Amino acid sequence: MDADFASQCPAPWASSDTVTLAHGGGGSLGQRLLDRLFRPHFSNPVLATAHDASVLPNPAAAIAVSTDSFVVRPLEFPGGDIGHLAICGTVNDLLMAGARPRWLSAAFILEEGLPMTTLARVVASMARTARRAGVEIVTGDTKVVDRGHGDGIYINTTGIGVLTSQAPIAPSSVQPGDAILLSGDLGRHGVAILSVREGLKFESTIESDCDLLLEPVEALLRAGLDIHCLRDLTRGGLGAALHEIAATRQVSIDIDSEAVPVCEAVRGACEVLGLDPLHVANEGRFVLFLPATQAGEALRILRQFRAEASRIGSVRPLATVPVSLRNAYGTTRVLPYLSGEQLPRIC
Repeated sequence: MDADFASQCPAPWASSDTVTLAHGGGGSLGQRLLDRLFRPHFSNPVLATAHDASVLPNPAAAIAVSTDSFVVRPLEFPGGDIGHLAICGTVNDLLMAGARPRWLSAAFILEEGLPMTTLARVVASMARTARRAGVEIVTGDTKVVDRGHGDGIYINTTGIGVLTSQAPIAPSSVQPGDAILLSGDLGRHGVAILSVREGLKFESTIESDCDLLLEPVEALLRAGLDIHCLRDLTRGGLGAALHEIAATRQVSIDIDSEAVPVCEAVRGACEVLGLDPLHVANEGRFVLFLPATQAGEALRILRQFRAEASRIGSVRPLATVPVSLRNAYGTTRVLPYLSGEQLPRIC
């Protein structure tokens, strides 16, 4: 059993070592699950009121809100698990708006038969990541579904953050002439998930990049840079993010393919599997749009956190092609906007 769980919840599970339908029935077993697993890990004064709604202090500033659901399979993977992913995903979405994350809700859909030890590891992982992010989980819910109808755990989160930037950080702020910077190498998360799911063996273990983006984003904001847009590269990867921003702002984007960092292990795996790293999901990478005159300082800051951060392209006025990719020979091709996911169930 997870040591963190055992230390806070030392009494044995008298009823079952797995989740049962009774745990979602609103009775004593459900209360026991809350009191002996969730509340010890997520403990804070707001949650301690145990009321139908939590009352949050007024931050006296504009707030950002983001909601997300997590259905990753497998639940645990190299570099993370669904709990760590849920906190990182929601916190990172708030950071992309220039907000300081403060509070989260967490709703769990549990499948009958889920081992309590697995649930304990996931909850402990969520608690650790939330503490690192400086956020409190202030409300939540638990439901149990029949065996065979839930794939273990689904998690839904909503995050609330306080805006720290005066100017809007959003696709609508992107301007022709902006430089585009990438915070790190691509493709680790999607390939890590696929390798475990399909039992694939590569020369070296590929770990997910799943992590909080708090430190690099806050460093950029503290530097006083004129940040126009931030976007984390989750489903659809870099390709989808660039197409979404180009369409929203009605501009075109040029990318230098040689400047896009992809580690050798991921590149080799993608070649074998027929995947394009530019469309593979990430959970700890983002792109940054800002005036070209500030690109050097922004890149210096990003490289304090990831040495492979790079300047990968620029924005220009709207043309026929929304996103183009230039190779080492100077040849340009269209970067397609995929109609679906190369890899389902990765977040």
